[in-house]
Amino acid sequence: MSAPVVTIANLGRVFDVSKPWLERIVAREGRLMLNAVDGVSFEIRKGETFALVGESGSGKSTVAKMVVGLLGPSGGNVQFEGLQPGEKPRPGAIQMIFQDPYASLNPRWRVRDIIAEPMEAIGLRRDAAIRAKRVDELLTLVGLSPRDGDKYPHQFSGGQRQRIAIARALSSEPSFIVCDEPTSALDVSVQAQILNLMRELQERLGLTYLFISHNLAVVRHMAHRIGVMYLGRLVEIQDSDALFENPQHPYTESERDRAGPGAGSGRGSKPDQPAIRLHVSPALPLGDGYLQTRTSGLCRRRGLPRAEPEELGGLLIHRPRFQHRARPHGAIAPALDRHQHDGENGKAVEPPCLGGRAIENRKGHSR
Repeated sequence: MSAPVVTIANLGRVFDVSKPWLERIVAREGRLMLNAVDGVSFEIRKGETFALVGESGSGKSTVAKMVVGLLGPSGGNVQFEGLQPGEKPRPGAIQMIFQDPYASLNPRWRVRDIIAEPMEAIGLRRDAAIRAKRVDELLTLVGLSPRDGDKYPHQFSGGQRQRIAIARALSSEPSFIVCDEPTSALDVSVQAQILNLMRELQERLGLTYLFISHNLAVVRHMAHRIGVMYLGRLVEIQDSDALFENPQHPYTESERDRAGPGAGSGRGSKPDQPAIRLHVSPALPLGDGYLQTRTSGLCRRRGLPRAEPEELGGLLIHRPRFQHRARPHGAIAPALDRHQHDGENGKAVEPPCLGGRAIENRKGHSR
């Protein structure tokens, strides 16, 4: 068993959420403190992915920020390999990939400058020509073109921006990367690409990950060991497969049951695309279609005959039929029925659909 790269011992964080001083004096109220993280302890071994999962507000991101030093702990300590508790590693040895790639990238800088900034900050490559060559290598490593270095972040899609964020994290040659829900802001069809890229980089460069997520399917695909957080406490730590087969804590068991038997296929199988659990709001205009994970093998539609599903980004999608409804010119009509009537030739036809909606042209006819 390899030595731990990071050791977290009894880590805690308390936030003061009191009202302003004058309001408390007038209302004769005391200070109000929030225990966001309480007594969290775990180790991360070299070359492994340790995942923290839990619902929103459980303290996952707070732990991640304390590990990288963005927040100071109220109690406990973080110890890195070969250092004393509380001692910081070399600059650039720890990096972080944030949840929103667009918010974490400077919109006024070109991609080349964004990736080169960590190297300049820590003095890793002082020669400009060497830095430029390294930026080209990193862009190629994450699946982009060196010519993309002259563009700005707004010229890329969400998945491409996250690739840029990964390249920036790798530019300082870190050994440990904290990934704070790196795919939650991306489309489902792009999430699998980013996850597979991160696994390939880990195997090639020997990286160690602390992976933060609320999605059990993603976590089982990525992690060797999983820690479950609940109300600021770490309630369970197990190997990935063992946690899904025999959860010890009732909260873990309830989350596993809610995710279903197809929550993930594990690291050993190395699927081309992991099964991503997608929670769809009833308010979305999805008509009568259901989205089902590929592993579930279920294809259902309400009140409509079964049809062969389409495959999109690891999901099985049923596209319901829709009826055109009169709308102002150029409007988007909602999906209601199976067929529409063409006023010119009297034939029943199916209008083209975009995202579950029928589209009209300027003459009021579907196109």
